[in-house]
Amino acid sequence: MATTTDVLMARDGRAGRIMLNRPRALNALTHGMLLAVRDRLTEWAEDDAVETVVLTGAGDRGLCAGADIRALHDDAKLGGAGARAFFRDEYLTNHLISRYPKPYVAVMDGITMGGGVGLSVHGSVRVVSERTTVAMPETRIGLVPDVGGSLLLARAPGELGTHLALTAASMAPGDALLCGFADHFVPGAALSSFTAALAEVTPAEALAAHAAEAPAAELAAQREWIDRCYAAGTVEEVLERLDAEGTAEAKEAAEQIRAKSPTMLKVTLAALRRARAHRSLAETLDQEYRISCTALTTPDLVEGIRAQVVDKDRNPRWSPATLDGVTDAQVDAFFAPRPGDELGLAG
Repeated sequence: MATTTDVLMARDGRAGRIMLNRPRALNALTHGMLLAVRDRLTEWAEDDAVETVVLTGAGDRGLCAGADIRALHDDAKLGGAGARAFFRDEYLTNHLISRYPKPYVAVMDGITMGGGVGLSVHGSVRVVSERTTVAMPETRIGLVPDVGGSLLLARAPGELGTHLALTAASMAPGDALLCGFADHFVPGAALSSFTAALAEVTPAEALAAHAAEAPAAELAAQREWIDRCYAAGTVEEVLERLDAEGTAEAKEAAEQIRAKSPTMLKVTLAALRRARAHRSLAETLDQEYRISCTALTTPDLVEGIRAQVVDKDRNPRWSPATLDGVTDAQVDAFFAPRPGDELGLAG
């Protein structure tokens, strides 16, 4: 079994507890952490003494900020073999969680992004607090929403998911509930009592005693212009509609989109449109694995991480630099089967 002090796992009464334990790195996921979590989940699935699994993050800033993308950057520069293995094990773990035979309670308190979303939103009980910020910010670093997130974004009401994917905007707790990324709201002051109760009672009983009415969804009031603008068939047309909208919110959205990789914007839109036809998470994870592996062979992923995390100049030099420089053939290549780069979950 894989072991690491970066994940703390223990039995506590009827609960099996998993705590991501890299608080100084906002609990960013390493490959070793993923393997340790997957191994323990597999063990607990057969352990009758464990009736509920509870996922939390150490520290007071959040559950998990995502993958250790600096490590992905360094490996991608060397050919990406380690990054491919990381993505494979990450997506397989996401799939395991989605099919877990016992209640899986994810406490999405504070920042929950990228890989942290993958470890939480496929569980059966997804809890947010007033401190929660959920995001799939992958387009900021030259990637697409992954860990099954593209399926949830594709299934969000109207075009909210398209807006969130292309802009990399964050969701407050009400938005996370609206968009299908969470199920329950528990006030931050009650979270310790809620998680402690899971050692003795079922998640339903613990929620009955601790859940409260969630804050209003901020995105709900913006549905009209979001649905109108993002229903367009291309990224270029989305931007045209946003520019013509004439509101501060639409202008800000357009600015956010224009800062992203032109290639990955087009791939992201195509991925969400295709995901709408998927019948299962397995299909989406297979698609995301093809995309992620292909991204490792193109320049924008390394460049995006360099600009955001390594040099932090926030000035990525995308290639191609403009949307009109990205061809349909280039986009289609991200979805084409590649020998050795198939997850095979959907058969």
